[in-house]
Amino acid sequence: MTARYAAMFHRLRQRGEGVFGAFVMLGDPDLETSARILDLLVEAGADMLEVGIPFSDPVADGPTIQAAAERALRQGVTPPDCFQLLAAFRERHPDVPVGILTYANIVVAQGRTAFYRVAAEAGVDSVLVADVPSVEAAPFVESAIEAGVSPVMIAAANTPRPTLERIARMGRGYTYCVARTGVTGTERAMELDHAALLSTLAGLGAPPPVLGFGISTPDHVRAALAVGAAGVISGSAIVKLVEAVDLPAVSAFVGEMKGATKA
Repeated sequence: MTARYAAMFHRLRQRGEGVFGAFVMLGDPDLETSARILDLLVEAGADMLEVGIPFSDPVADGPTIQAAAERALRQGVTPPDCFQLLAAFRERHPDVPVGILTYANIVVAQGRTAFYRVAAEAGVDSVLVADVPSVEAAPFVESAIEAGVSPVMIAAANTPRPTLERIARMGRGYTYCVARTGVTGTERAMELDHAALLSTLAGLGAPPPVLGFGISTPDHVRAALAVGAAGVISGSAIVKLVEAVDLPAVSAFVGEMKGATKA
């Protein structure tokens, strides 16, 4: 199992900082620009990356990320293209944790064993399969661990304790905690009533909790850290800037969000 997440969390705890993770859709707006954006995110201050593989039915994603997937698909971007992007990124950035957020169809189409093996070969640290509930996740978790890839599990403020116990037992790397109900996006206010969830996860020995879904302002970052999250992931706000191909704005936004983890 990759040690990049553990090293990152330890380093930032020593510095008194939270983690800032940036999400983008691979291949959006095209493969060449996507490679530049991955580098830019790190240069601007992102501690970890989460990336999407273009898929026609991303049920956990709101309209912004769905549109990004559609743009990449129109460019003809395929999963092999995405793994090539990630392998090249890993050569340039050997220490930055990278996770994939994807869907079961993408994994199963290639075969679970083959998918996780290729992911590991590309330098991927984790995979979160967004539409596989924990009660059905065991085969995915087993294949991931066999390949040396961390299976990331999703938890929410209303997740029952027996499910949290399963999530804590299965998860590696970090625990993706949704900051609100529904899908990804910046269109609704973030809901933070997560103290009980984070306390329970800690008591169960789950991997560090990172909040996502609706994280789009520095105040959101500070609020998430204040309730006990180890960090945050911001996606839709970044993807909107990528849609405009405004790379200076992407850099400025990531720098501002990372700055909020140091308060």
